[in-house]
Amino acid sequence: MEPVRVVLAGAHGHGWWHLDNLRRLSEAGLVELAGVCDVRPVDDLPAGVEFTGDGDLDGLIQRVRAEVTILCTPIHTHADLAERALRAGSHLLLEKPPAATYAGYERIAAAVRETGLACQVGFQSLGSAAIPAIRKMVADGVIGQVTGVGAAGAWERPYSYYGRVPWAGRREIDGVPVVDGVLTNPLAHATATALAVSGAEVADVRVELYRANDIEADDTSCARVRLNDGTTVTVAVSLCADRRHEPYLIVHGTTGRIRLTYTEDRVEFAGTSTVYPRTDLLENLVAHVRRGAELLVPLERTAGFMRVLEAVRLAPAPRRIPDLFQEIGDERRVLPRIAEVTAASAQRLALYSELRVPWTRDLPGVADTGGAGGMGGAGGAGGARSPRPVLLAHGRPVAEYVVAPEVPRTSSPRPYLHPVRTLGGTVVTEVAPADHVHHLGAGIAISDLGGSNFWGGRTYVRDRGPAWLGDHGTQRHLGFSWRDDSGFGASLAWEGPDGTEIAREERTVRAVELNGCWALDVSFTLTNLTGRPLPVRSSATKGRAGAGYGGFFWRAPGSAPERRVLTRDAEGEDAVHGSTAPWLAMTSPEWTLLFLQPPAPGGGGPRPEADGVAAFSGGGIDPWFVRVTDYPGVGPALAWETPLLVGDTLTRRVVTVVVDGPLDRAGAAALAAEVPW
Repeated sequence: MEPVRVVLAGAHGHGWWHLDNLRRLSEAGLVELAGVCDVRPVDDLPAGVEFTGDGDLDGLIQRVRAEVTILCTPIHTHADLAERALRAGSHLLLEKPPAATYAGYERIAAAVRETGLACQVGFQSLGSAAIPAIRKMVADGVIGQVTGVGAAGAWERPYSYYGRVPWAGRREIDGVPVVDGVLTNPLAHATATALAVSGAEVADVRVELYRANDIEADDTSCARVRLNDGTTVTVAVSLCADRRHEPYLIVHGTTGRIRLTYTEDRVEFAGTSTVYPRTDLLENLVAHVRRGAELLVPLERTAGFMRVLEAVRLAPAPRRIPDLFQEIGDERRVLPRIAEVTAASAQRLALYSELRVPWTRDLPGVADTGGAGGMGGAGGAGGARSPRPVLLAHGRPVAEYVVAPEVPRTSSPRPYLHPVRTLGGTVVTEVAPADHVHHLGAGIAISDLGGSNFWGGRTYVRDRGPAWLGDHGTQRHLGFSWRDDSGFGASLAWEGPDGTEIAREERTVRAVELNGCWALDVSFTLTNLTGRPLPVRSSATKGRAGAGYGGFFWRAPGSAPERRVLTRDAEGEDAVHGSTAPWLAMTSPEWTLLFLQPPAPGGGGPRPEADGVAAFSGGGIDPWFVRVTDYPGVGPALAWETPLLVGDTLTRRVVTVVVDGPLDRAGAAALAAEVPW
């Protein structure tokens, strides 16, 4: 069978799963990845795969003659892009939910009818053989007459989950429906699977929407769906559990019950437990295109789910669960015993209010506190917290901290600051530019820490050059020690490619108000967990002259002709690169960034060892790593020419003054002298 040519629209986030699946099916000879469409660059695509970042999905489909398009983009883009893909002549694998509105669903359905092409919806649980098995058991009367179906799911999600993308936890953006709530997206399979087991059409929907987190959408909700055959389906779900509890549904009958844990394809009945096989939905779509196999999840099979989504969309805003009913930590909010509550709903086919859960009632003296979707800083421990910290200076938002970015492993995932702005609103950071997709705003990145790549991209190998080694590490956000509008303290785990934690970091980030401008003050202490000296290396230490990058790094925007870089005594990339000047300024017509290295907590400086390897306890002025011509980037280099050995800890501090407009040398020197460090 000739491989089916496939285009993937949306290769980040869940799109990575599709890329892995495409690799698997390519090796099996079933598909050929012909093109990728994404607004952000995608690293390390196979040779011959066409990439477009300009949104021209239909043009890409036609150029590469794609037979199937996988659509894995934000919910509110589904209807438009699905219709474009179908009308461009491509079958479709459409991620769930199919659309953000029932009207959008009907638009896609019309395009399917008019083009005669297939649209498979990515409810993977509906590819399980467990569902027809349960339906046959019901038809055979093994539990008597069905009296209802109850579904329950309780997962945990950290604050960072809602800060990973702009549409996370939103009901709408600029008036455009998104409907990214627990019922309609992360635990949407609970509803879809319950309706698939029932098989009847939806007659009526009632929903109760609640939220513990400071978001617009629901994170703890339930629904009662009445079907046209008289069956009642209830769904009770939450993202505020203490841990992940596998979601399941119970089919209630007059003489027995059937339980399906749909994430495991496990059916339990009368003391027996059977795990059923599951068919990959892309494989099924390929079989449909090539051999006419019946689709497992055709678009029309999701009409009932879309009725539930529409009820959620049209319902009043979710009700805020008061803080007194929550356990509020640095990483996430927990509703105590919520898994037991969802289980009770599935057992009794009851809504939260009917279970008399305390936070569903109006209580005297308890206010419905907390703003929906607020992105500003919050108070001390126990206060309402937004998922993505926003730093304020002079009352204006000047920087956002991305806690858990959606970037590929080859970009060495790590928290970063972006966008960072001048007081006038000009953005002075850049993320994932085409020239170096692993450059992520302003943050901490090390090209080689104990043999792991925490910089991203290829690793430089002596006498060989840059190479893909599969050695990429991850900086994982653990929690905030404090937060307010001026900044935060954060803990991070530095984990190697196998997940082993090799270092623990304490990071402090502050926005400091200055006269007519502001400064970003970043300090970090890295604690060695390996029990032996931990080497920091750069490409320069391995033979690539001048490539001493690693440490605090700022990727700026703009083109080469607009940029200048200067210090107190020199100007130009060649002159300032590698210097140890007390300050360094990068300027453009719209902005100036003035970098300084004040003493860090703990002080200290370089202590040359007998073997010529420098060991640092913190402090001192590191050589400046500077790029202007190829791209705009600045950062003090931890290991300029010689590896640095970290004994117990490594501490550094960098202050960046952010100014509207250009500064000359005299202006930069005067500002540097006035900064009160």
